[in-house]
Amino acid sequence: MLQVNYIRENRDQVIERLAVRNFPGLELVDEVIALDERRRQVQTESDAVAAAANAAARQIGELMRQGKRDEANAAKAQSGGYKEQQKKFAEELSAIEARLYEKLVLIPNLPHSSVPKGTGADDNEVVLEYGQRPELPKQALPHWELAAKYDIIDFELGTKITGAGFPVYKGKGARLQRAMINFFLDQAEKAGYKEVQPPILINEASGFGTGQLPDKEGQMYHVGVDDLYLIPTAEVPVTNLYRDTIVQERDFPIKHTAYTPCFRREAGSYGAHVRGLNRLHQFDKVEVVQLVHPDKSYDVLEEMSLYVQSLLQALELPYRVLRLCGGDMGFTSALTYDMEVWSAAQQRWLEVSSVSNFETYQANRLKVRFKTDGGKMQLAHTLNGSALALPRILASILENNQTGNGIKVPAVLVPYAGFEWVD
Repeated sequence: MLQVNYIRENRDQVIERLAVRNFPGLELVDEVIALDERRRQVQTESDAVAAAANAAARQIGELMRQGKRDEANAAKAQSGGYKEQQKKFAEELSAIEARLYEKLVLIPNLPHSSVPKGTGADDNEVVLEYGQRPELPKQALPHWELAAKYDIIDFELGTKITGAGFPVYKGKGARLQRAMINFFLDQAEKAGYKEVQPPILINEASGFGTGQLPDKEGQMYHVGVDDLYLIPTAEVPVTNLYRDTIVQERDFPIKHTAYTPCFRREAGSYGAHVRGLNRLHQFDKVEVVQLVHPDKSYDVLEEMSLYVQSLLQALELPYRVLRLCGGDMGFTSALTYDMEVWSAAQQRWLEVSSVSNFETYQANRLKVRFKTDGGKMQLAHTLNGSALALPRILASILENNQTGNGIKVPAVLVPYAGFEWVD
């Protein structure tokens, strides 16, 4: 979340940047400033009473040492109200801080100055487009029909076992999944990311730390008996490895990768645009996460974008990079690039990765700090990216590489899959 001092000292800029998001709660900014002003005023008054109480205690002690018991008792009677005043101030401070916290968590991150204005996906900025879109024969099939034709994904069986959005991968479909996971993890390791295997259930504190709570409860699966949540992405447990931690400046950049299944309820998602692998409730993904020095985070964001693009290039998939507009950004992000691959049979772009810089927004919630060489304590910057989410990658591979003889497997996956064709 945003820091109170920054909001107070940069009110107009905060309102201006939140307006880029079309944030409807701009009045929260002034409410936070007013609460903070009252908090500081009460703290000052409380400190003054505490100082008076300490001075009175020293005076009473001195009188007692001098044997002036009557004067000491008179001073005690005179200072008797200090304790009650201090209690009253403490209660008011606690109430103010609770209200201040409630307001702060409702304010999203401030968009970076490069974020374009806009209300939704149509206003996102196309940064670049790479590769040639394949020309398929007229009889080309969408991936859900190819999956049935070659018996590699069974959507109906998944519906029987669990429900819609939980496919069953079979045979070469399952092996392709495993091949992509291992390829993505190996590439991440070569790029300097240390692999971890985190839990796929998180507690509320972890969800709050990375900003999923209290913003995305409706999109998350909740295990009510234990009050745990199935993760929507490995970003959550991996970033939370450093919650309430002081890291060393010399350790930056801290780089991790993780493969996990991911779970999203996607309530209200219907229609042809979510058919097949286009939108699932359970899917596999390899994530990359970095904790970096604030001075380096935007250079790192560009590096992470190029890294994700290198994976798409290796898979020989045409793609484009979008800079998300204010109205389409995630709650916690300061700047997000989306990578979309071209689905030749569906004739549409499919999002396969988001790479985001959260600046100090997550770190402030998580209390991830580092000490500079000069001894000053600062918040780290956090970043993460999908590298990559599997379902739509697989959908595009199946559709773009279909031929009359079967589906050609990208060359980089053949050593992992053990076959060149799905036929």
